Parts: sequence; structure tokens; C-alpha cells
Amino acid sequence: MNDIISKLTEKMPVKLNEPLSRHTTFKIGGAADIFAMPRTAEELIFAIRLCREFNIDHYIIGNGSNLLVRDKGFRGCIIRPDLKDLSLDGGRITAGAGVMLSAAARLAADNSLTGMEFASGIPGTVGGGVCMNAGAYGGELKDITEYVKILDKDLNIKTLSCEQAAFGYRTSGIMKEKAIVLEAAFVLEKGDKDEIVGKMNTLNSQRREKQPLEYPSAGSTFKRPEGYFAGKLIDDCGLRGFAVNDAQVSEKHCGFVVNKGNATAKDVLELMEKVEQKVFDEFGVKLEPEVRIIGEE
Repeated sequence: MNDIISKLTEKMPVKLNEPLSRHTTFKIGGAADIFAMPRTAEELIFAIRLCREFNIDHYIIGNGSNLLVRDKGFRGCIIRPDLKDLSLDGGRITAGAGVMLSAAARLAADNSLTGMEFASGIPGTVGGGVCMNAGAYGGELKDITEYVKILDKDLNIKTLSCEQAAFGYRTSGIMKEKAIVLEAAFVLEKGDKDEIVGKMNTLNSQRREKQPLEYPSAGSTFKRPEGYFAGKLIDDCGLRGFAVNDAQVSEKHCGFVVNKGNATAKDVLELMEKVEQKVFDEFGVKLEPEVRIIGEE
């Protein structure tokens, strides 16, 4: 472990025994042995190659907005690409994987470009958002994506068209192939700045009214089952406000599990298991987690 730490620190910022609760919107999670922050594609490739060479587990994260880390943390190296180039060329915004979606949406609004308003309140990065085809209020990133630059599992840099990225509902070919997003380009249309800002404000106001943003969470906890809405199924089971210690089914929106203050990953996982069982017993519908779960049992 000392060898890999020494080599990583020569190339990029590195933290040791870093609490992952600092890097997830759930504010939950034990420490990672190594937390590396590559600033370029070359540094990212170097970090992954090093982990493979030393046979050390590694995992790529963005803003941690769709992530639950178990309480004993992560044995190995968490890699958070810090690729934050953001540029505008006419109606095209090009953004590195580490750019927040909200920052890209603000750049669009500032330049009277419409089409990205839906993304202004999504608390994730471009990398994570494109990988899972994030969306809200009827918009999805696939609707505005021109191309995606990725690092494939053989560490080759490739550029995919929107069609080649094979976007689906909260998924993509990128995710299925376990590739890593380096950069994406979004093509937008000219619009009226006041209307664009007004729409963003309206959507973000709706988000605050309907979602429990006052508590840490990982967004929608379960995927939407075909033909149903997870939140309604959970509500219809009488589970609104149901809690395991400080992990609670949100009283505002039953599709969210929130951290009321001191919830542990164990609390959240126990709560999720009970919710899944109750929904299956009542309706015969199997809920699947949308949140990603990593770390040591």
C-alpha cells in the first residue's frame, strides 16, 4: 500500500483514510484507505493502472449523489476525477466529468441557451449524470448530448456519439460497459434569457416543495418499476415516515430515504430491505435500488 501511495502522491492530490461521508450527499460512509483526485485523463489512467498493477480495489465516484457507502468504508482506492474544464462555443457546451451539472446549466442560462433547465437542480457531476442518463421534469441528458468522451475498460480514450452511448432510462451503454466519462458536449438552442432563468427558478422551487432537500439523501432510493411509481407503492403500504433509527422514508416524498442526522449505512440498508419486503408482500412488485452501494460489510 505504501508503494502505491508514494507513486500516486507524485502525480496528483491524495488523501489517506478519508471519510466518504464527506463525499456523498447522504453524508454517510466509512473511510477509504486512499482517496485520489486525478486532474487530467492522463492522471486518471495512471491511477487506474497503478491500482491494477498492485491488485488494489478501486472505484470511481463523482459528487456521490447516488451513492451509499457502508460503515466500514472502502478497502482500496476511491478515485474522484477532478476534470473541470467548462467551455462554450456557440450553442455547444463542453464540460469535463468533474463539472457540476448545475454549473453547466448556469453557463447555458447566462448565455441565453435553452434545453438544460431541467438539469439545474440535479446534484451530480457531468460524468455521473451522463453515465446514468440523469433527468428530471421530463428532460434527460440524452436529449441534449452531442458526444461523450470516455475511457474504456482497456484504458483507451474513445469518443461516442449520442447514439453510440446507447442511453436508456437511468442507464447507458457507458454504464453497462463499465467505462468512465471524461467529457461531454451538450448542444442547446438560443432562447430568451429571462424565460430560461424563470423556468429554472420554477423547477427548483417545485423541487424544494416536493423533495426533502432539507435532509441528506441520495435522491430517489429505488428505480421506477415498470408501470408503477416507487414512491406511491411505498406510500400505499403505509410507510410514509417509517424509520430505522435516523434513516427514514421521507414524509415529504416516499421515494426518498433520508438521513435525519446520524443514520448509518446499516440503518439505511435495513430500512430499504423492510420497504422492499413490504411492497412485495402487498403488491407483488420487486423494488430495485437506484442508489449504488459500495464498501466493506
